[in-house]
Formats: sequence, structure tokens, C-alpha cells
Amino acid sequence: MYRYDEYDQQIVDERVKQYRDQVRRRLANELTENEFLPLRLQNGLYMQVHAYMLRIAVPYGLVSSKQMRIFSHIARKYDRGYGHLTTRQNIQFNWLKLEDTPDILADLASVEMHAIQTSGNCIRNITSDEYAGVAQDEVVDPRPYAEILRQWSTFHPEFAFLPRKFKIAISGGREDRAAILAHDIGLSVIKNAQGEIGFRVFVGGGLGRTPIIGNEICEFVPWQHALTYVESILRIYNQYGRRDNKYKARIKILVKALGIDEFRRQVEEDWAASKDGPATLTQEELDRVASFFTDPNYESLPDTNSTLNEFKADNRSFSNWMQRNVKPHRVPGYAIVVLSLKKQDVAPGDATAEQMDKVADLADRYSFGECRITHKQNLVLADVKQSDLISLWQEANTYDLATPNIGLLTDMISCPGAEFCTLANARSIPLAQLISERFDNLDFQHDIGEIALNISGCMNACGQNHIGNIGITGVEKKNHDEWYQVSIGGSEGNDSSIGKIIGPSFKFHQVPEAIDRLLQVYLRERIEAERFIDTVRRIGLKPFKEHVYATDFEVEPEETLSKKEVAPAQYTIPFYSPRF
Repeated sequence: MYRYDEYDQQIVDERVKQYRDQVRRRLANELTENEFLPLRLQNGLYMQVHAYMLRIAVPYGLVSSKQMRIFSHIARKYDRGYGHLTTRQNIQFNWLKLEDTPDILADLASVEMHAIQTSGNCIRNITSDEYAGVAQDEVVDPRPYAEILRQWSTFHPEFAFLPRKFKIAISGGREDRAAILAHDIGLSVIKNAQGEIGFRVFVGGGLGRTPIIGNEICEFVPWQHALTYVESILRIYNQYGRRDNKYKARIKILVKALGIDEFRRQVEEDWAASKDGPATLTQEELDRVASFFTDPNYESLPDTNSTLNEFKADNRSFSNWMQRNVKPHRVPGYAIVVLSLKKQDVAPGDATAEQMDKVADLADRYSFGECRITHKQNLVLADVKQSDLISLWQEANTYDLATPNIGLLTDMISCPGAEFCTLANARSIPLAQLISERFDNLDFQHDIGEIALNISGCMNACGQNHIGNIGITGVEKKNHDEWYQVSIGGSEGNDSSIGKIIGPSFKFHQVPEAIDRLLQVYLRERIEAERFIDTVRRIGLKPFKEHVYATDFEVEPEETLSKKEVAPAQYTIPFYSPRF
């Protein structure tokens, strides 16, 4: 993985020193909260419902065992013993004291990490495929390009104050596992007919109040011009993106207003004048960065293991885990292992300090000292010998890291919701736990098969509800009841789509029943091993809607909730999570 050079380290160390003095002045009341606000946000520090939250940048989700142990240290010393993994492959700590945050950033700097550009109207953390470099379907390893984008975007003076936050994702496989079509810019590393490496570029994707799937703006940009083309996109956005209304400030609104053809014309015009500028990549620079992502010391191993096959045949739990949590590796004799953070009664994406220490130990023993954070809030050990899978599974099980549910119903995505976030309209984590309790039967989940359920506590869609096969959105609290919209038909990947709302909203305790009824229609209508999303696309929304509302729920009138923009809630709710 990439290692800081002297310039990287100097930048981060100086930022820590600068921030420490800013905190000192705030605590001494030499700075007002309004004056301190932009300073703390530049360092990823948010004020949430109960305490400060720090969002730490994890570029393209790659974490060393040493860095994971620092996360564990932060969780124990400064937080309440756990951290929360996000859909942008970052980690957040939710219970921090302001006076401790300079020391936390110093601890992070000691292992080449920071929280810069995890907030604000700038280019955020570059995300990528959690299987980068090891996936069987990979065309080109995207990690060197992701690192180049990270270095280029950090403190980029021209794009430090964009109309709104800006998110870039990059994928190198034939199958998109980075949700690139739901980003402001999505990059797919490809080869053209001549075998040349380049990028298929998408622009104007995004979720939130106006969910849009990205448009292809260029079918092939040579790798040498990846940065110059992205710069031209950002330059047009920075010049013409709206700054008068934050709800209409994202690039997707500009692309929609101009139309993709006109937006492309303006980008191409700018690019023609700047494509051979200083940001043009050279082979020397690509080789320099790529040298940090060379293959580890793989052994020559057989691609089958008789002991593994026998154990799998005799142990159903292990067999289920192998089916759901173990993915094929491009090197014979190795496997990719997904460690699930979706155990029942635990908030999706939460990892305790003990679990983080264990993951670091497992990474050292089984995966060359590396792990990855996924955008589905799990962890990955990317380079595990097949002969080690039994012992790895046994150890992971002891620390609740081996729930065999990857890609199943309870492998749901959830934002922190109203228990933490000041923007949320409704609770997300308790609802995820309620759904998990309702559908905790793994045999039932395996029978249902692949299905993505995503939950957001408000229209901002941090839980990516719009691209969930089933999406749930908190829309309002009224008369002491929280209300949720349910959508179906959303999807990420190569066939990304935005889900459609099925009808009027549901109360908190009604949501699991609504999901159950959706699944009843699916099980009744599916053809052989057809996935939920494929059944929805084949038969449409009507059969699902009719069955869900066949017996009346006490629902909010459709015109009241499904079409209006809902203001953030201002209320106190009872705690549900055992974290409190």
C-alpha cells in the first residue's frame, strides 16, 4: 500500500500543529463557535446530537494492520469502545471531546492518516473497489490511479471551495463494485480495442434529494489525461454550479440543466486547451505510484484443497460462510474473505476496539498485514491462503466477524440516523436492528438469495437508499411517530437504477411487516433462482404495492409525505442501541 513520503508527512504534521492551536483558542474563547466551525470541518470534525464526531479518511478503503490498531486505540481511549465504518470506506468516531481531537489527529499522523477533506465543499475521499488488485474480473488495478487522484485532489487550490461536496469513485473490474454511477464523477479503468489503458468517464451521478444515475461523458480517455479531463469537468462545475441553493448545488443539477451534450461540449472545449498541461501523467509518475501496489509474496499453491472441501461438507455453518463470505481470487490457492459487521443487535458497520485489534491480528497472520473497508460497511482480508480458511473462520467466529450473510437481507447498509445526526428525520440503526430480528433466520435469507436493503434517516441518502433493491428513507416525525418511505427496484453496479417509492409511508414498527410482504410477492412470483431485483424489473411495482397495502396500514396520506422536501427533525428520541 502507499507510504507517505517526506512531503506527505510534513503536510499532515503541520496541519495537526495548526489545528491544535485552533482548538486551544476555541477552548479559551478566543474563537467563537462560528469562527471555529469552518476550521474544525476542514479537519473532519462535526458536532452531532450528543458529541463531536470525527470522520477519518481511508483512501480507497485500504488499511494496514498498524493503522487498524490505531483505530482500536482511539476507540478505547477517546470514544466509547467502537468505531463506525461508512459507505465511503471511511471510519467515524461518534463520542469525542473537543479537547482530545488534536491528540487523535496526532495519533493518526503517526501512522500516515488524517481527516482532511472528509467534510466541506471540496473533493472528498477517493473510493474504489474493495477487491482491487485481486479480483478475477479485473481489467486493470485501479489503486495506482486512485492514489494519484488522492494526491492531486489534496489541498488542490482551484477546487478547495466548490459549490458543493464532490465525490469520485474508480473501478477496475468488468463488474462495477464501487457504485461509480452514483458519484459526481465515476471512472472505469478499461482497455480499448488496441489494448491501450484508459478511462470510461461518467458524470452527474448522485443520490440525496434528487437521485440521478450518472451519464457517460466520454467513452475513452487515455490514462495520461485522466487528471486533465477530470480537471476540466471540475472547472466547468466550479464556474457554473449553483451557489445560491445548496439543494441544487451538486454537479448532477448542472448536468441536468445543461443536458449531457452541452455539458460535454463545454468540458471538451476546456480540455482541448489544457489537456497537455502540468497535470498530464507520465509513465515515470505512474510507475512510481504503482510500485507501492506490487503483488505480495504469493506462494505457488494448488487451486483446490481436499481438507477444506471435507470440512465444508461436514460443517454447514462453515459451508454457508464459504458460500457467502469467501470470494474467488485471481491467484490460485488464495481467496478473498469478507468479515461481516452485520451481526444481529449491532449497528451495521460498527466495530468494537476488540474486533479491530482482532482484524489487525488476522491481517498480519493471514493477509500480508492489510485489510480493506468496503462501501457496504464490512471489512475484507484480500489475500488469504485457502489452506488457512478454516482457522481464519474459527477465529473470526469468536469475535462475531463471521456471520454468513454477505449480500443477503441482513447485510444491510444503514446511516447513523437520528440518534447521532442532526440532519436526520428518523432513526436508522434501531430500524436496522428491528429488521434484523425479524429476518434473523439464515436459512430463510439464503433461500431469498441476493438482495440489498439500504436505510437512510433522511433525504440526504447517506445510507444509499435509492440504490438499494429495497430502500428505506426516514421522512418525518409526526405526533410522536416516525414515518418511512419504502422504495424497490434500486440497484448499483453495471445495471445501476434508482428505486421507486411503492406508496404512502409507514410507521417505525410497520416497516418490517412491509418488507415481509414485499418478499412474499417475490417468493410467489420469482422464476427459478431469479434475484429480487430481476423479479421487480420483470413484473413491475404494481403486484408488490397491491400486496403490501392489501390490509390497511395506518399510513400517512401519499401527497403529504412522498412529494415534499422534509425539514430535519428537532426532537428527542428514546435510545434503542446497546451502545448507549
